[in-house]
Amino acid sequence: MNASLDIQPLSSWINTDGKPLVIAGPCSAETEEQVLETAAQIKEEGFAHVLRAGVWKPRTRPGSFEGMGEAALPWLQAAKKETGLPLAIEVANPQHVELALKYGVDILWIGARTTVNPFNVQELADALKGVDVPVLVKNPVNPDLQLWIGALERLNQAGVKKLGAIHRGFSNAQETKFRNSPMWQIAIELKTLFPQLPVIGDPSHMAGKRAYLFEVAQRALDLNYEGLIIESHRDPDKAWSDASQQLTPAALGEMLHELHVRRKEYGSEYQTQLEIIRSKLDNLDRELLETLAARMSLVEKIAEYKRDNNVAAYQVDRFREVLNTRQDWGKSLNLFPTLVDELFKLVHMESIRKQTEVMNQVSA
Repeated sequence: MNASLDIQPLSSWINTDGKPLVIAGPCSAETEEQVLETAAQIKEEGFAHVLRAGVWKPRTRPGSFEGMGEAALPWLQAAKKETGLPLAIEVANPQHVELALKYGVDILWIGARTTVNPFNVQELADALKGVDVPVLVKNPVNPDLQLWIGALERLNQAGVKKLGAIHRGFSNAQETKFRNSPMWQIAIELKTLFPQLPVIGDPSHMAGKRAYLFEVAQRALDLNYEGLIIESHRDPDKAWSDASQQLTPAALGEMLHELHVRRKEYGSEYQTQLEIIRSKLDNLDRELLETLAARMSLVEKIAEYKRDNNVAAYQVDRFREVLNTRQDWGKSLNLFPTLVDELFKLVHMESIRKQTEVMNQVSA
């Protein structure tokens, strides 16, 4: 089945004066004072097109702060009135949709934990029939492009044409420096399938720490994302949720000023399709090399363990296991068997070289 979405361009439902869309505000609406003060500072900085705040906060385990609920909506309503900025909040069920619209929320987004469940998404789609409101869909928690696409299609089939995607990164069994692994290639594939679909980067949830926000935000802009959604709090260290990934409005303004927005055109001519594809290849190759470097760092840990336990660097049974499993994985991804075989022979030989190098350096 050919992929298609009947959606309106971002410029038709919000004016950004040709700049990337910026949605900013606290992770959670905590108190009326906190909401109004943060909103006023964001407005003063002048970088945001939309205010955001969490009203209902789905948490992994009970006992964490789960948002103020409906009580926070009048605070956001007041912030909208004082700043003149439209509002965006997350909704997870039809009741949330009803309340958000009642209090004049302008943009809704569906969170990662909701996107993962088609039943929940369909309930939201049904609740949004006949409602002319923009909806942004975060990627599911796990790296499943089809779930992401399915959520977008359900909403579009319900008549939602002001539609966009938020790339917030994916859970990963391997430990990385990021809270959620970007896995840029998945968002790139989504954009390839639906070129007209606005994709918004979520550096806050990908990075998880202030130190990495700029890096992730710049990468999103390098990939021509249509905007960013970033968490900002008047006093981030005292935030009731996700304190480590939030910035003050002033610090966020400074960071956004330093970001470089790439031109989508060469002079007066648009990039050719070939140049667009090459740009995607470049980003994927960088991702591939970053993954390979992470693999080699694990190989060094293996070498240290083998050294300490007087184990040889080369294990023939393990080598056979690697080749067999990777060939099976490659088949499931429609990769040419010879490519996978030769690639992992090279990777394994480099792993052996790295291990013997580490072991010899230590013993020297």
